Amino acid sequence: MKPFHDPTIQASDITPKSIFENRRSFIRFAAAGGMGMALAPWFSREAIASNPDAVKFKNVIESPYSTKETLSEYKEVTTYNNFYEFGMDKGDPARRAGSLKTNPWTVTIDGLVKKPMTIDIDALLKLAPIEERIYRMRCVEGWSMVIPWNGYSLSKLLNVVEPLGSAKFIEFVTLADPQQMPGLARPILDWPYREALRLDEAMNPLTLLTLGLYGEVLPKQNGAPVRIVVPWKYGFKSAKSIVSIRVTEKQPVTSWVKSAPREYGFYSNVNPNVSHPRWSQATERRLGDNRGIFAPKIPTEMFNGYGTQVASLYTGMDLKKNY
Repeated sequence: MKPFHDPTIQASDITPKSIFENRRSFIRFAAAGGMGMALAPWFSREAIASNPDAVKFKNVIESPYSTKETLSEYKEVTTYNNFYEFGMDKGDPARRAGSLKTNPWTVTIDGLVKKPMTIDIDALLKLAPIEERIYRMRCVEGWSMVIPWNGYSLSKLLNVVEPLGSAKFIEFVTLADPQQMPGLARPILDWPYREALRLDEAMNPLTLLTLGLYGEVLPKQNGAPVRIVVPWKYGFKSAKSIVSIRVTEKQPVTSWVKSAPREYGFYSNVNPNVSHPRWSQATERRLGDNRGIFAPKIPTEMFNGYGTQVASLYTGMDLKKNY
């Protein structure tokens, strides 16, 4: 398969952050898909986003799926990460991910699809309008964040390749390069990292093909250049630095299910009624609260608060058995 590259992408489609300083004068409305949509409200992001060298997206549109909660600080979001390919400490990715080479980058989509392809990062940036999705994110260890991600629904990419009628699951395979990722030297998992969703989960509009955060291209420690975000599931379900998407009929064996099946199930929906074997999942602490471990515990919501949009996907299922 030849790489799919969109020759119409221009350098002006993304712009250095330094050119994008005057946010209050930025145009508020743009046409998207034939409909006028409000652009993202950049409400004093100067105090939150703090990377002067980041590449800034232009014409980001506001998503109706966003929460109205207070954003987590940019510093917290970009320095406290699970990305074991760069180390097990939460600060390792920010310290070590500079070795990751994110351009050129391609993603292969194949398996049970009518139109398999290999698509490069520039074409992914142009495939659909870039949205801002402010999502609550919940980690299995008990902390949470509110992050403004940038991207578009994964379904828009899947619709291009046209899954066959026999397709039931989507598998994501991430980069595993020991020269770029020092964490691979430790056999924490069976590399490369693999995650998967049921096809209807992947096609749900909340499932985000993610290319940035805070209006900027993804930092390397956050899964650059492309990852997914599935906001009603625990964070480890959102595969980072994706190089392959495969459509299958059989349920794939995912990395954490293979490594610790008693602790991590295939579905991994946020469910306060199902405890991890080593701790409760009934509450969480919002990362960035300046009281640290003394921050108040927040009751965890079923499906991380996204039940209205996703609960119907699991009608009739025992969500304690299918954890």
